Amino acid sequence: MPLPRLLIATLCLSCLAAPAEALPPPCNSGTVFEDRDGNGRRDAGEPGLPGIKVSDGVELVTTDARGAYHLPVIDGRTSFVIKPAGYTVPARANGLPQYWRHVRVEPGPAHGGIPVGRPACRDYALVPAQPSPDRRAGLEVLVFGDPQVKSAADIDYYARDIVRPAMERGAIELAHSFGRFYFKGGAADLGISLGDIVNDDLALYPAINAATARLGVPWLHAPGNHDLDFDAANDAESLLTFRHHYGPDTFAWEEAEANFIVLDDVIYRPGQTPGYIGGLREDQFGFLQRYLPTVPKDRLLVLALHIPLFDTAPGRATFRGGDRERLFALLRGFPRVLVLSGHSHVQQHVRHGAESGWHGTVPLHEYNVGAACGAFWSGAKDEAGIPDATMSDGTPNGYARLRVEPSGEYALSWHPARLPADDPASTAAMALHAPRVLRRGAYPAWGIYANVFMGEPDSRVEYRIDGGQWRPMQRVQQPDPRLLIENMRDDLADHLRGYDRSPEARPSQHLWRGALPTDLAPGQHDVEVRAFDRWQGEQRARTVYRLDEAAQGGAD
Repeated sequence: MPLPRLLIATLCLSCLAAPAEALPPPCNSGTVFEDRDGNGRRDAGEPGLPGIKVSDGVELVTTDARGAYHLPVIDGRTSFVIKPAGYTVPARANGLPQYWRHVRVEPGPAHGGIPVGRPACRDYALVPAQPSPDRRAGLEVLVFGDPQVKSAADIDYYARDIVRPAMERGAIELAHSFGRFYFKGGAADLGISLGDIVNDDLALYPAINAATARLGVPWLHAPGNHDLDFDAANDAESLLTFRHHYGPDTFAWEEAEANFIVLDDVIYRPGQTPGYIGGLREDQFGFLQRYLPTVPKDRLLVLALHIPLFDTAPGRATFRGGDRERLFALLRGFPRVLVLSGHSHVQQHVRHGAESGWHGTVPLHEYNVGAACGAFWSGAKDEAGIPDATMSDGTPNGYARLRVEPSGEYALSWHPARLPADDPASTAAMALHAPRVLRRGAYPAWGIYANVFMGEPDSRVEYRIDGGQWRPMQRVQQPDPRLLIENMRDDLADHLRGYDRSPEARPSQHLWRGALPTDLAPGQHDVEVRAFDRWQGEQRARTVYRLDEAAQGGAD
C-alpha cells in the first residue's frame, strides 16, 4: 500500500533536519607512556611519563604530570617525541623506530605520498632500556655516509658490502655488550645515515630500508640532495617523499652519553644553478632555539647532517655563511660538539676556528665521513662481484663507528668494507704504495706513500727500513698513487672493466710520503709504517721493495 504524500514529505524533512555525523577534529595531542611490555600499545598499568619533550619541528612542549602533551594542529608538520635517555622506542613494521606521526589535514602537492586525513590523538610509547649486567659502559654508534643506491644491484652491494660486515664485526667486537635496547641487533646501540640514502630514485627507499633493518639497530636518517623530490615547486615541498618514509627531517634523540640533532641542511633551489646549497630554514632555527637550552652541557652534542658546514668548492660558498654563523652562535656555549657530515665522497677532519666563524673555547670538530658507496659503487668488481668503490682521495668505501664514553669523550674509527686478503700493505687504518724495484745507487727520488684514512694535518706518521730507525714521513697533498694506477688501467683497457670507472684521483688530505733509500745492499728490503691515530692509537702496515744492480747504460 503506497504511503500518503503528507507522510513522505514529513519523512524527507526529518532526514534533512537530522544532523550529519560530525567528523572528529584533527588532533596533535596525546600521552607519552612507559611501554613496559614493548608492544607499542598502552595497556593497563602503563603510566604516562612526565617531563618528556615533544615537538613538531618548530614548537616544543613537555608532558604534564600524567604524560599528556598538546601541540597546535598545523597542516603539513610532523610531530615527534624526543626519545630521552634511559628509553628506546618500538620498531615500526619496516624496522625503523616508531617516534613520529604526520599532520596532514588538507591535500598537499601530488608527490610525496603523505596520506591526507583527520589525524586522531596519538600516544607515544617509550620502552625502558634494560641494560645487560656485562654491558660495557659507553655508547656505540654506526655512521653511514651516502649509501646512494641507484638500482637493485646497488642495494645488493650495500647489503653485502656494508650491512653484512657491520653485523659480523659488531658481533665480534661488541660481544656480550648488548641487551640495552628493544631492538634485537648486536651491531651497535644506534645507527645514523648522513643523507643521499638513494641516488634520486626515491622508489628504492623500502628496499634499502629492508637491508638496513637487518642490523636490528634504531636507525636515524638525515636527508641529502639526492633524496629530494625534483618535481617540488620549492624547498618546503622538496622532502615529502623522504618524510613519508622517515618522518621529520629535523629532530633530536637523546642518550645518556650524548644528545643527537639530525638536520636537513639541503636548501633546494629549483631553476637555479646550482640547484641546491647548504643551509638551514627559519623553522629549524626556531626548533634549535627552543631545544638547545634544554640540553645538558656535560653530554656530547652531536649534529648529523649531509652537506658539510665548511665550503667544499674553491671560490664558491657551498653552505650559506649567514646560516653557519647563526648555528655557531647557538652552539657556542657547548663545550663538547661533534659534527658528522657526508656529501663529499672523500674523508677528512675539519677543525673550525675563528676563520670560519666559530668562537668556542676549543675548535669545533667536523668529521666529514667517507661514503658507504665510496665512489658511487664504481670500479672493477672483485671475485664476489662487488665494485672496488675506492673514493677519489684513495679512501676505501666503508662505514664509521662513534664510541661515546659516559664522560662525554668520544672516539672515531673507519672500517673499510673489504680488505685485500693477506696484504699487510692494506689495513683497516692505511694503505701503502711503493715501487717494486729500484736501481741500487740511483738518486733517491722515489717514495713510499701511506694513505692514513683517519689522518689529520697534525698526525704523526713514520717509517723505517729493515727494522732500523723510525723517520718522519711528510704530509703531501697529491693523488694517491694506488688510484692513479687504477685510472691508468681503465685508460688502457680495451673493454669496460666495470659498470662505471673508478673516479679520477684527486689530492688526498691524508697522504704521507717518505723517500726510499737506494744505497742499501742489493735485494729485498722491508718497509714498515706506523701512524698514531688520535683515537685508536698506533697503527702499522708493511710492504717491501727490491734494489737491483744495473750496468751503466741501462738494465738488461
